[in-house]
Amino acid sequence: MRNIIVRGLTGIVFIAVIICPLLWSVDITTMVFTAFLFLGVFEFYTLFKGHSKIDVSVGMGVGLSVIITGLAIASIYNWIQSDIFFLAFIPLIFIGLVSEIWRKKKEPILNSAILVFGLMYVVLPFLLLISMHKQLELHRIDGIPLALGMFLLIWTNDTFAYLSGRAFGKTKLIERISPNKTWEGTIGGIIITLIVGAVLGYYNDDFGFWIPAAAIIAPCAIIGDLFESVLKRNLGIKDSGNILPGHGGILDRFDATLMAVPFFFLWNSIYILYF
Repeated sequence: MRNIIVRGLTGIVFIAVIICPLLWSVDITTMVFTAFLFLGVFEFYTLFKGHSKIDVSVGMGVGLSVIITGLAIASIYNWIQSDIFFLAFIPLIFIGLVSEIWRKKKEPILNSAILVFGLMYVVLPFLLLISMHKQLELHRIDGIPLALGMFLLIWTNDTFAYLSGRAFGKTKLIERISPNKTWEGTIGGIIITLIVGAVLGYYNDDFGFWIPAAAIIAPCAIIGDLFESVLKRNLGIKDSGNILPGHGGILDRFDATLMAVPFFFLWNSIYILYF
């Protein structure tokens, strides 16, 4: 009973920490998601501590993340020209790769791959999220931030996939990766997400955007969840961290979001350009 209460309270606080800044202030939203970014990237690289083959430098990974994030936010806020960010990005990645040679570890190529993957898997989605919220012209749903609509769809899929699975689940989705997930739960989550997408489209008078957005977000969220399950299973761990009592780590809570954000951002960009 105590675990349920702790999990519930943590969930409420977590949702409030996301929703309140989105409705209140763009700058506070940037600070909140930047904090999540740094916590998430630190968590990602520390997952590999003690691994028999992988020995990625946590300091290098976090350091590159801090520099790249700082330049990206400066570009998003127009403090520097965007060209400066792009010109600096490749050399920074190169520095990270070269650093693995000097560390003289057993698997420099594998370590380099994990180093770069952490930047793509954790840093990029959060920066896209910050950029999407900063660009006020991309806001929809009668003034409600576009990012909030995205989170509502992700949370809907996650919640109703779980509830549908509990109520009707019989056929395992991919048992070797996630034994508790079922096809019935997955389909139930997608259906309800599409319905919520239609509701968002109705209130915003934009079915053409939100229904496809829901159709994109639902499978991406599922794949994101499954991917993190694969990662944790391969590393032999249950949770990515313990910073969120009852929920695990930052990556455990943002697994679906990290996969959904890039595709939602891409869909929004296509919609603005061509529809």
